[in-house]
Amino acid sequence: MGGEAEGGERRLGRVLSFGIPDTALGLVMGYVEDPWDRDAISLVCRHWCRVDALSRKHVTVAMAYSTTPERLFRRFPCLESLKLKAKPRAAMFNLISEDWGGSASPWIRQLSATFHFLKKLHLRRMIVCNEDINILVRAKAHMLVALKLDRCSGFSTASITLIARSCRKLETLFLEESNIDEKENDEWIRELATSNSVLETLNFFLTDLRASPEYLTLLVRNCQRLKTLKISECFMPDLVSLFRSAQALQEFAGGSFEEQGQPVASRNYANYYFPPSLHRLSLLYMGTNEMQILFPYAAALKKLDLQFTFLSTEEHCQIVQRCPNLETLEVRDVIGDRGLQVVAQTCKKLQRLRVERGDDDQGGLEDEQGRISQVGLMAVAQGCPELTYWAIHVSDITNAALEAVGTCSRNLNDFRLVLLDREAHITELPLDNGVRALLKGCTKLRRFAFYVRPGALSDVGLGYVGEYSKSIRYMLLGNVGESDNGIIQLSKGCLSLQKLELRGCYFSEHALAMAALELKSLRYLWVQGFRSSPTGTDLMAMVRPFWNIEYIVPGQDEPCPEHQKQILAYYSLAGRRTDCPPSVTPLYPAF
Repeated sequence: MGGEAEGGERRLGRVLSFGIPDTALGLVMGYVEDPWDRDAISLVCRHWCRVDALSRKHVTVAMAYSTTPERLFRRFPCLESLKLKAKPRAAMFNLISEDWGGSASPWIRQLSATFHFLKKLHLRRMIVCNEDINILVRAKAHMLVALKLDRCSGFSTASITLIARSCRKLETLFLEESNIDEKENDEWIRELATSNSVLETLNFFLTDLRASPEYLTLLVRNCQRLKTLKISECFMPDLVSLFRSAQALQEFAGGSFEEQGQPVASRNYANYYFPPSLHRLSLLYMGTNEMQILFPYAAALKKLDLQFTFLSTEEHCQIVQRCPNLETLEVRDVIGDRGLQVVAQTCKKLQRLRVERGDDDQGGLEDEQGRISQVGLMAVAQGCPELTYWAIHVSDITNAALEAVGTCSRNLNDFRLVLLDREAHITELPLDNGVRALLKGCTKLRRFAFYVRPGALSDVGLGYVGEYSKSIRYMLLGNVGESDNGIIQLSKGCLSLQKLELRGCYFSEHALAMAALELKSLRYLWVQGFRSSPTGTDLMAMVRPFWNIEYIVPGQDEPCPEHQKQILAYYSLAGRRTDCPPSVTPLYPAF
């Protein structure tokens, strides 16, 4: 009987494959890159699931505690590329305690022992110790082509030296925003320059790692394929030889116009040399006297990052109006409405725009033009129709501005808005109708963040969010709603929502639990600021199979304000984690 059943399954698999041989089916699946599409394919039948397992080359594990490396290997034994995340995103804003967890050790040991085809590894927000890197290098040095330690901590420059010396096929080494010990030791750069000739991307931007111009120039001369170089602070006049040698360089970030943290005498940068291939640029601490360095190259730039500069609103305008071919622009809100109007008039090819909050104590932000309101928002919406990603901090906002986004920015797949608390008065609240219009118009949205002030989005508005967010998979909401009814109304929609983050909304534990049960696609929930019970017992209403619930109370040695208590809940096939610090109480599973 078992043989007949197995034979029937094989026949059913062939029928569902429409006669396509397994080899051809695997090749076709190889062209399907969207992970949600691959997941859907794997659910057609067991036969397609097996073909998917053997042909899947890349997987992203969005939560390291959601599975085990052993289970992942059994499911995808032929993986060539893996991206693994651990600490919640809130850790980037110091909202998660340092001892929360996120060790890469169990994963590194298993990856090194069993993932025989692994060539690319991306670890994000994880603790990676020196021994982890030693194990990885011993097992994978002969085949590793990409290693990204993204916002990681726990390792030193000695381990980077080992990587540089041993991984001679490495094409990408990414260390951006990682916390690395022994920062003054830059021998690893020399080792990389002398041991590797195929490197295409080196990124240690925002790491405080020391980088000597001599070693960087040696690296560029020996690595003729180098296309992306993102470094820490290094005095720009000392990098002239580097740029003259880097004829293949397409992206540069870092440098500095200050020497050893001290301003230097004014220099003439009008004739500074960048290679003609350079199209993406981010410079540190550039001010009025140095902005001329950009002018000869501005028309060719496709990406420009001005977040770490000392420029006024007018100086932003002078630079942007020379950059008609920009596809990506990153700035601080000192650019102001006037600057965004120039962006709208000039940058018709713009696809990605990021406007971060500036430093309130910095002189440039005292410019009365250095604030963003509905005026700048509407200008960009109407003038930059190709935008797919838009993150912006505003000081004022109206429903009409959000409606303009919904009407004009139809290509957006990621929109994030933060309403700052600088202004005592906001022109128009609540923003319910504007949010409804935005979500109705931007049908391609997959990620949506709306962090505002109390009163900016009512329970009615949350109902609109639920109704018109059918395709959104990630959502962050801050200071929204008026009562528990708001989160309940939201949960009746959001059919595709997999990851939800809430902050400062003060819904009750019971309402949050009911919403989590109602959101059928939800895989991850993080909340900070809610009406908590003494022990978190009301959260038990959301208990379901494979659903881990953790109650986080930072600062166990002192009373914790209610607005700092956190909930983290996520699907896991690995069961309860065993490395919880005292600040984390696992509510379910209990053992």
